[in-house]
Amino acid sequence: MLRCLRYSGAPDGMFTAGPISESDFFTWEALICGPKDTPFEGGVFSAILTFPTDYPLSPFKMKFDPPLFHPNIYPDGNVCISILHTPGDDPTMYEQASERWSPVQSVEKVILSVISMLAEPNLESGANIDCCKMYRDNRPEYERIVRESIKQQLGL
Repeated sequence: MLRCLRYSGAPDGMFTAGPISESDFFTWEALICGPKDTPFEGGVFSAILTFPTDYPLSPFKMKFDPPLFHPNIYPDGNVCISILHTPGDDPTMYEQASERWSPVQSVEKVILSVISMLAEPNLESGANIDCCKMYRDNRPEYERIVRESIKQQLGL
């Protein structure tokens, strides 16, 4: 189990991740820098990673705290991304099995996928419907809200 939960390092300092304490290896915190040339640029976002006892057979959960305003992040902060969906076939037939969780995935690969998702939302698989609609219909307002939320988080 511990061998599966080790973290190898992030490219270009884009994020850091590790256990929140030496007594709890099933709960990690990740600090993620907002991707360049996006409304998230300049922000540093905290996410909690919660690993199940059967990891890596089952995916971990990822939740931004505080929540981010993003089409693929639920209003409570939980991340909706294919790579963290339970292995197997998708009953809605939206995702291929190869896009879903597999035990060979790493924390690094998942977080890099989430960073990519921040830059390029998947509007066909929305978790925050109001945000999806705004992103599609009024992108300047969406970007304004994201930038304002970053300023608030930074105390500016």
